[in-house]
Order: sequence, then C-alpha cells, then structure tokens
Amino acid sequence: MEEPPGWIAEFTVSPQQFGEHLDAVVDSGRTPVTISALADHLAGRAPLPPRPVLLTFDDGFADLPGATAEALAGRGLSATAYLTTGAISPGGRSLLPPAPMMTLEQAAQLERYGMEIGSHTVTHAQLDTLAPRALAHELRVSRSVLEDALGHRVRHLAYPHGYNSGRVRRTAAAAGYETATAVRHALSSDRDERYRIARLIVRRGHTVADVRGWLAGSGARVAPYRDGPRTVGWRWYRRARAAVQGPVFAG
Repeated sequence: MEEPPGWIAEFTVSPQQFGEHLDAVVDSGRTPVTISALADHLAGRAPLPPRPVLLTFDDGFADLPGATAEALAGRGLSATAYLTTGAISPGGRSLLPPAPMMTLEQAAQLERYGMEIGSHTVTHAQLDTLAPRALAHELRVSRSVLEDALGHRVRHLAYPHGYNSGRVRRTAAAAGYETATAVRHALSSDRDERYRIARLIVRRGHTVADVRGWLAGSGARVAPYRDGPRTVGWRWYRRARAAVQGPVFAG
C-alpha cells in the first residue's frame, strides 16, 4: 500500500518496493516453494530443490488477491497465504484493527494464482495467552472455515505475530496441522522445528540490500535456537495482561 493504516504501516511496503524485493528474489536464482514443500522435506518425505525460498503473506489484506498476487504470478513466484478467517468472513469478528481486507470467497482465487492457503486463526489473538478451549477454537474453526471454502484439506498454520509456546505447538499438532510458522526474524534451515518454523519480517525500512543479504544467507541468525530470557519474560507479561484484560490483538 502507498498509504496504509497507521497500525500496519511498519509492516507495509509500497508497490514499487514490493516489486524491487520480488525482482531480488528472481535475480537470486533461488527456487520458490510453498509451505507444503518445506513440510514434506522436514518430515523426510521429499527433498527440497536447491536454494529454496518461501514467501509468505499473513492476514488477508485486500491487495493480496489483486496487485500482490499479480506481481507474484508475473514473475513465476509461488507463495503461501495465511488467512485470518474472522477478518475475511461475512459477519466475522477479529481483533485486527480496521483495514481493507479480501473476502473469504477470494481464497480460491489465490489458489488459481499459485498460492497455497494456510490458517492464521479466527481472530488474530495472542495464542500463547489463551485458555485451552479458546486456543482450540481458534485453531479448529479457522481451519474448518477455510476447508469449507476451498473444498480440500488445509494443512498449515501461522501463529499471529509469531506468538507461541510449547502448549500452543502441541495444540496445533493435535488439531491436525502438519506445520506452524512463527516469526523469530531468522532464517529457517533443514533442521528447523515443524511447529515453529522461522520467518523473516519485512518492515517498511528494509532495503533491497537487506533482502539480497537474506537471500544470500546472511544478515540474520539461523533457526532453530532456544527462546531467550527477554522472549520468555515478554510472554509471561502478556499472559498476565490477558488474564486481566481478555484476549489481545497479536501485533
């Protein structure tokens, strides 16, 4: 977006920047894959192609089935889209602040563009602060809504803003997901955890040089690694806050 809502601006790039980032991916010679290809590799079912790259998009903003999908398809790039069903379904409810969103009906259109669809929960809550029943609801209902819309199984999950814990990861596995992506702002690897796959956040201030560095395998740490004290402390603070205020938007 050229003029995004303030709450999402930090995680938004202009159309020109986006095109430059995608051109850097093409120029890198890396092979674009979907999350299912990575899942098959991590499970030992199939090898990845040489020098793979996985592009992911969260939430389901209005540009996704339009300009974003067209820019990807025009360069022959596959991707994975994780959709927040409460934000894109008729009469749905989510914790996402106001923004232009796609519709649930357009999910099938994304697949026709070559994107794989995964769940990004119902409301975009901080999953590691939820009670067991609420957590199970977020994971199971979002998946069911997407499967009904698409007519096939949905295998993959992305934690809103990457917030997860051991309990969340176990619940994701029990709900039938084959993988779950976090954030971690790190490069993934062939040793990464299937229910905490590392991703890099593209922020508005990141340059093409940053993207090229990541594509070259530099500029970020490599997963897997243990959570640090700050991450653990921040999780406990958020849990205490949610116990008082209720579910909070993950952002």
